[in-house]
Amino acid sequence: MLHAVIMAGGSGTRFWPASRVRMPKQLLKLAGDQTMIRQTVDRCSGFVDPQRIWVVTNAVQVKETRRQLPELRPDHALVEPVARNTAPCVGLAAICALHEDPDATLFIMPADHVISPVPVFEAAARRAVELVDDNPQRLVLFGVPPTSPATGYGYIHRGEALNTDQTAFRVQAFTEKPQRDVAQQYVDAGDYYWNCGIFCWKARTILDRLREFEPDMFDRLQRLSKVIGTEEWTTTLDAEFPQMHSIAIDCAVLEKADSVCVIESPFVWDDVGSWLAVPRLAGTDADGNTVDGKVRTLDTRNCIIRSSEGHLVATLGMEDCIIIHTPDATLVARREDSERIKDLLELLKTRGDTEVL
Repeated sequence: MLHAVIMAGGSGTRFWPASRVRMPKQLLKLAGDQTMIRQTVDRCSGFVDPQRIWVVTNAVQVKETRRQLPELRPDHALVEPVARNTAPCVGLAAICALHEDPDATLFIMPADHVISPVPVFEAAARRAVELVDDNPQRLVLFGVPPTSPATGYGYIHRGEALNTDQTAFRVQAFTEKPQRDVAQQYVDAGDYYWNCGIFCWKARTILDRLREFEPDMFDRLQRLSKVIGTEEWTTTLDAEFPQMHSIAIDCAVLEKADSVCVIESPFVWDDVGSWLAVPRLAGTDADGNTVDGKVRTLDTRNCIIRSSEGHLVATLGMEDCIIIHTPDATLVARREDSERIKDLLELLKTRGDTEVL
């Protein structure tokens, strides 16, 4: 059977002050009327039984995650005791799905991406499952045709086609966050994709690959597998999970394994990486501004302005700025400094302002 695994950890620092440790971007409404994790679960509802949806999160976010997803089975909210990147996350989901279903196929995706249109996404997901059913050893990735020489994404170099319609290919190589000139070469070449972090494979196959390439992690997962559903689960998880190698599934397995293939993603994808993504998703007014909440502008251009709880934000003579108001913290920054928000949070931490993090 098919199981959906939604990876919903992370701190969402680039969307501060709207995002916090307890309320990262996947729990916010950044692209539409629903939170991003709600949209992600709804996106899966057309091809996965709701009883086979899993969410991997952490202790400080699990309460809000469950509140936003009341239909989620209590035992399908997997709580990581510490952050350990995507390989341990995927391994944890794999052993739990196998405990219920010895032939589980996993469709894995982040909780904080925007994808449309949904029917096109569903069709691509079903195609990925077909590829896995055809060859259970396959590890299927989704690749997004690049539209710009982005330096913040990983790239997948496709090889020979697996089918006559040229929609699935063997993976030839991976490159992580190349320099801009190299990224431009990839865009011009036409046979590279952005790695969007969406995967499909058999739970047993990914565990076999972890046993091959990350044997210590696999052994710890096996010890966890033996206590699923028992009173020993939490103490064993707390003991074993923090000892696992903190590594992405791409680096742990995909860059080393055989039978790795990529599907060209026919849907529109956005990873909503920073406040700069919001105008792209929500649109702009005649002055290039993107506003949300009670906002009034005069001689203001190309700004991202967000208010909350009826608080009025009024701007005069502003240009190329980010202004985010929340009840206990307000950010004012130049758009060009959006990637430096994490540096600001480090300053707040050192100054003892931890209550707003």
